[in-house]
Amino acid sequence: MPSPLTFHALETAVAEGDIDTVLVCFTDMQGRLMGKRFHAANFIEHGHKETHCCNYLLATDQEMATPDGYAATSWAQGYGDYVMQPDLSTLRPVPWLEGTAMVLCDVLDHHTHKPVSHDPRAILKAQVARAEAMGLTPMMASELEFFLFEKGFDEIRKGGFRDLKPFSGYNQDYHILQTTKEEDVMRPIRNHLFAAGIPVENTKGEAETGQEELNIRYADALSCADHHTIAKHAVKEIAWQAGRAVTFLPKWRADKVGSSSHLHQSLWKGDTPVFRDPDGPHGMSATMQSFMAGQLKYAADLTFFLAPYVNSYKRFMKGTFAPTKAAWSVDNRTAGFRVCGDGTPAVRVECRIGGSDLNPYLAQAALLAAGLAGIEENLPLPSETAGDVYDAKEAPEIPQTLRAAIETLRGSAMLKAALGTDVVAHYTRCAEVEQEAFDAAVTDWEIARGFERA
Repeated sequence: MPSPLTFHALETAVAEGDIDTVLVCFTDMQGRLMGKRFHAANFIEHGHKETHCCNYLLATDQEMATPDGYAATSWAQGYGDYVMQPDLSTLRPVPWLEGTAMVLCDVLDHHTHKPVSHDPRAILKAQVARAEAMGLTPMMASELEFFLFEKGFDEIRKGGFRDLKPFSGYNQDYHILQTTKEEDVMRPIRNHLFAAGIPVENTKGEAETGQEELNIRYADALSCADHHTIAKHAVKEIAWQAGRAVTFLPKWRADKVGSSSHLHQSLWKGDTPVFRDPDGPHGMSATMQSFMAGQLKYAADLTFFLAPYVNSYKRFMKGTFAPTKAAWSVDNRTAGFRVCGDGTPAVRVECRIGGSDLNPYLAQAALLAAGLAGIEENLPLPSETAGDVYDAKEAPEIPQTLRAAIETLRGSAMLKAALGTDVVAHYTRCAEVEQEAFDAAVTDWEIARGFERA
């Protein structure tokens, strides 16, 4: 497995003319890479220590607007700077861009140089530290699902996002012939990411026309989120280079299955998987049972971090492999929480609620917060919900709208204690901005339905 660049190796590559550009990036609230392109010589001389960005970048929406209502920054406060501090352990080549390397940053307060509490990477690091204080190392893996289209981003945008045609002609779940036709995009994705130090396992066709899945090997939680973020960005850039478009929108068409981002979770002590107990039910330890019980108890509280937009909730439909209930089951794709690897050392819990639009740092942090609360509260695991969980009348519903998820987030005592009241308030406002934007929109559906008939 190729290793990310060392700083010394970067110096050598720059001196030899192999690298001339360094992307200095951080992840915004929406999970996108933001930052600057440094001339590599300047990065080596100065930029590797720190650089700056406007603090509005952690208080925007998808349109990069500057909505009001954030305590952290505003027009009244003048929109000052944050410090971007490169984490040199994340330094890596970017093989799909000529002469380019990348590094991820932590976001710090400009005056105190302390972590910005609502920075997604800082939020996850705080929950990892909480687990480590309990002697536990969170290990995670994420699956990225997306759709690949015939046309490119610019052509689709100029066409008003109409007449969208997925590249594949039919359902291609595990289908080798269909996915062979897409190898001009998918093969570079696998190989470039692997060369960038992302431990890619495989790609496959997913259960819809033109739908893809990228799987990356499990890692410690922070590395998992880093890998997810870089991979999602790379998929878009590599598709663009090939004249194609991809979308991570969870539900791009009403009659198509949505795209998810399942998160696999386990806890370790050193080299020992803590979730494993050969004598426990399905090989689950008491720790794993309490961890899952916490996520079940607080599933509604953390749903916003798994489904952050209005569109996210269009995916939750019966019979689509997207869950509707906060229940657990063994190797059952209709449940919100699925026990995988039961009876083996690889026993783990897969959260199936999250969509392809989630921010992995925020999603993993919220799941960790709930699971660790379950351990601290010594919660008993409810009985398994077997069979078709969609029809399980006793199982609690996942919030079915962003509006409902906003209210559970706003009132979550658990998340306020774990993440901080300021963080919960910040992301509650983020959710409100999305809902307000949708409420103000007039959709094509409304016009077509009511133009003549109203």
